[in-house]
Amino acid sequence: MSARYSDPAQPFNMAAYCIGRAAHAVPDKPALLVVDDPAPGARPAEIWTYAVLQDAVLRIAAGLAELGLRRGDRLVIRLDNTSSYALLFFGAIAAGLVPVPTSSQLTEDEARFLVTDSGAAAIAEAPHLAVGGLPDGVLRIGADMMAELLRYQRAAGWAETLADDPAFLVYTSGTTANPKGVLHAQRSVLGRRPMVAGWYGLSQNDRVLHAGAFNWTYPLGTGLSDPWANGATSIVYTGEKDAALWPRIIAATDATLFAAVPSLYRQILKYGAPDRGGLGALRHGLIAGETPPPGLFENWLAATGRELYEALGQSEISTYMSSSPTVPRRAGCVGRPQSGRRVAILPVDGGTRPVPIGEEGLIAVDRSDPGLMLGYWRRPDEQAEVMRGDWFVGGDIGRMDGDGYVAHLGRANDIMKALGYRVAPQEVEAVLARCPGVADVACREVAVRAGVSVIGAFVVPADAARPPAADDVMAFAAEHLAAYKCPRQVAIVPALPRTANGKVKRSAL
Repeated sequence: MSARYSDPAQPFNMAAYCIGRAAHAVPDKPALLVVDDPAPGARPAEIWTYAVLQDAVLRIAAGLAELGLRRGDRLVIRLDNTSSYALLFFGAIAAGLVPVPTSSQLTEDEARFLVTDSGAAAIAEAPHLAVGGLPDGVLRIGADMMAELLRYQRAAGWAETLADDPAFLVYTSGTTANPKGVLHAQRSVLGRRPMVAGWYGLSQNDRVLHAGAFNWTYPLGTGLSDPWANGATSIVYTGEKDAALWPRIIAATDATLFAAVPSLYRQILKYGAPDRGGLGALRHGLIAGETPPPGLFENWLAATGRELYEALGQSEISTYMSSSPTVPRRAGCVGRPQSGRRVAILPVDGGTRPVPIGEEGLIAVDRSDPGLMLGYWRRPDEQAEVMRGDWFVGGDIGRMDGDGYVAHLGRANDIMKALGYRVAPQEVEAVLARCPGVADVACREVAVRAGVSVIGAFVVPADAARPPAADDVMAFAAEHLAAYKCPRQVAIVPALPRTANGKVKRSAL
């Protein structure tokens, strides 16, 4: 880690950094607003000031310790996208535990794998998200126990963790059939500081509304960590998720910044009919997580009079290059590396010497960046694959121009993007291979129209005379996969195209 951020041997706690400083400086300022009604003038369902937020987080930290959880223990969070999720995530970090945020859309099988793979000591679960068949000894934290944690009799102090100590563990698609854990350090929040000016244009007067769920580093960072670390206000909307409602939600909450995946902005334009006078105090929008559809920037600006600023990142390092109010967008480019980042374009086939300006290659980030993960959880082979000397190479292809702007040209591997999530085809294939009537299957991202892609499944039937129906395959997927991982198109094919060594040739699907 670079010395310009922090000494890895010095005490540093991510939760204290995000919440404790503001609780001391502006204790009575709203830190978190929970909104469930988009009607104009409706009061927030919950208002958490920084002082109250800190008190709740430290009571949770003390309660978790009383339950027998110890520093470094993993705690899987399987809750709906409510304030309890956010409080438990930071309460665990405050106690020196390692929270594992997960999506409420995961099936029991998927959630059980994460509990087992992470070696979790505990799982916090909503009643309708309970997971059966967990390993012996895993502590279950249900709704009643969660309520007790919030009103625990005393508050803890911030755990004296070090900058390089583990803070949280997120799961993302790997190169095998199962997702892999990405372990982040307490210092990871310091790696987000270049985004304040380099992407957001964030100040303590901002009110930040994020449309995503907390299981993802994008909303965890942009929606919670970054507003709190800068004394701003975070807004969480828990009501009906309808694209047509978002303009009203933005206006009703007085949000000054709105963050979402590009596909949601496209849906808002189509179904919400936003206009220049209908977005209240919004200054601009933030996009990340997937490639923007053609015309999105121009269409949004024409309809609303507001700019969109894009960022590129990964679960392993979050966002590290972007456009912003001070970095004008350049057509065809994501933006420029944020201040203090060391980014290069390396040859695809190996080596650590950057390619000449204007040539394509793998986008690489220097390993000294404090936002870079500690490593993949129990995946040393995959860890080795993404490091080249002093560079982290995550598989994104790009081209840098003479002004430092980078065009993102796709992925070097087969990872699919669906609704802003990274999904490994192997993960979907492993499930569909168990579907009755399926002999072989392969998946890839399929463009259905300009700027819109879905997951497509190519199925070889066990009996060519009686192939499975596409609807049956999709129904099977819905039973065993999170909704965003399910194929939206199924093609029955006589055989899968393969290379000479037997690997599926996805480009020919």
